[in-house]
Amino acid sequence: MLKNILFRVDSSFDIGIGHVIRDLVLASQYPNHNVIFATQELAGNINRKIIKTGYKTETLKSNNIEDLDRLIKKLLIDIVIIDHYEIDYKYEKQLKTHNPLLTIMVLDDTYDKHYCDILLNHNVYAEKSKYEGLVPNTCELRCGINYTLLRDEFLNTRSNEKVTSSNKFRVFVAMGGTDSKNINISLLNELESSNIDIEVVTTGANENLSQLKEYIKNFKNIHLNIDYNNIVSIITDCDIAIITPSVMANEIIFLNIPFISIMVTDNQKYMYEFLKGLRLPCLKKEDITSIGKEVRLLCNKDIYNRYNDIITNLISQRVT
Repeated sequence: MLKNILFRVDSSFDIGIGHVIRDLVLASQYPNHNVIFATQELAGNINRKIIKTGYKTETLKSNNIEDLDRLIKKLLIDIVIIDHYEIDYKYEKQLKTHNPLLTIMVLDDTYDKHYCDILLNHNVYAEKSKYEGLVPNTCELRCGINYTLLRDEFLNTRSNEKVTSSNKFRVFVAMGGTDSKNINISLLNELESSNIDIEVVTTGANENLSQLKEYIKNFKNIHLNIDYNNIVSIITDCDIAIITPSVMANEIIFLNIPFISIMVTDNQKYMYEFLKGLRLPCLKKEDITSIGKEVRLLCNKDIYNRYNDIITNLISQRVT
């Protein structure tokens, strides 16, 4: 039976683009249903990507529950999928009260309290037990590595397909599509004296893009990739990655490439702590001056292989 499914998600300079990216992956799992996205027109949004992917969009003027409730009733929505840090338990419960037959699915990263029918925490660190007392007893929990949302390009690329084409050590750098903390330049400044090639990936939603372009033009070993369609082809041509412990960490893990993660926002702390617990290299943004040392460590074959083994063991836990 065809259902009307509404994704409630935003993207912006401050929010970033990761929520929309993963929701597009989740939306692709409903090919026989009517999928619609409800978003605000915030500065730095990537709503055009949703439209380009082929989904209908509805623009909300605010994040008020009244606006969303009206849209749900207007479109006869059966399932609303909420991926938004500013929509909480109280909001969700009120939405359910107004629409008793509505199925509410929530994406959560931070073990928050939710009023929903289905909760998805697709991150590799997620544990069902952590939600005890935080969701209704009837809530279906989908947690951990078997629910990790991966773009097709990552799913279709096996780790043994990685072939580095350069004699130089190559490093992939991605500090988020918007890099709201402007970490890229600080990071590159620490790496510029190293004998490495650097591939920086970002998007047109990066409000520091002009500054980044100006910095990079002085270095022949740093290459800037903006809104690149096949990011996997860049990653698999690199030896290591430097990323944030975010949605990107889930994807990099499945490519089985050793990486260094740098936590830049508080909502990344659970992934950061999980990776640190595995004894993988993790830094906080205030420790970025240590990045050169961490890269040099990964140039050591024994250390590189040890990190690779840790990631391989983690991937093996996924049921295919």
